[in-house]
Amino acid sequence: MTQLPRILTALTLEDYLDQAGAVILHRSQSETAPSLPEPPQDKLRVGVDLGTAYLVLVVLDEDGVPIAGEWQFAQVVRDGLVVDYIGATDLLKAMKERVERRIGRELTHAASGYPPGVPLAEVRATANVIQAAGMDSQELIDEPSAANNILRIHNGAIVDVGGGTTGVAVIKDGQVIYTADEATGGTHFSLVIAGSLGISFEEAEELKIKTTEQDRLYPVVRPVMEKVGNIVSRHIRPYPVDNITLVGGTTAFKGMANVIQEYTGIRTSVPSKPVFITPLGMAMQDMADN
Repeated sequence: MTQLPRILTALTLEDYLDQAGAVILHRSQSETAPSLPEPPQDKLRVGVDLGTAYLVLVVLDEDGVPIAGEWQFAQVVRDGLVVDYIGATDLLKAMKERVERRIGRELTHAASGYPPGVPLAEVRATANVIQAAGMDSQELIDEPSAANNILRIHNGAIVDVGGGTTGVAVIKDGQVIYTADEATGGTHFSLVIAGSLGISFEEAEELKIKTTEQDRLYPVVRPVMEKVGNIVSRHIRPYPVDNITLVGGTTAFKGMANVIQEYTGIRTSVPSKPVFITPLGMAMQDMADN
């Protein structure tokens, strides 16, 4: 793990994530958000998460304090592989420009990450997107290790439920000792919702993130949750795991942690703002000099 930033020694995890959630804005809000009173003068840490469902850009100060960021729905990556290079580059370049306006300073570098098991050529494709958008990208980290830059789990398991895949990492003595990644994630939630309600995939994507709709959608998506539970159970079975932490936007769906806990028999929790944990951890990995 990276050296512990001072901000994570001063705040609880939930307070830190609340602070991040206040400045990492949806594109529609970021476009009109006010600029900082003064541009930050110290070194910056920048993270870019090219996810299957969401593209996230976060900016931290040198101490790890979140100062700005943006997220938006995007279908430019599938199962960790960049499938729309030009689209990904254009979206990220525009995000970069909006965040630069907000902080009053150019972003010249960013760290990023990749799901476990992704071929090296595809990992480099992620870095190439970032570089094409105008930022150097020398730091690449696997997503479970990035998440643990924020969670600081000493022993246990991290389960990252993304748009297309579920990543499982077993942590021992603060280090990732086993990883796996299997297809099943938030996209599958949307597909079953769309099929059940007779609506488009895009409408289902919007519906599933509305907390007021999740009680009625729960019976529809529970089988997908159980499949995630099966994936987790199989991969952690050989290890003495006594706690599971869920991250990724899909895990914010009401009841997700309960289903995984029921299926595995292991205490399971979801921090607030789970969609931001991995990109924040990527930014923590960014050790560039400016």
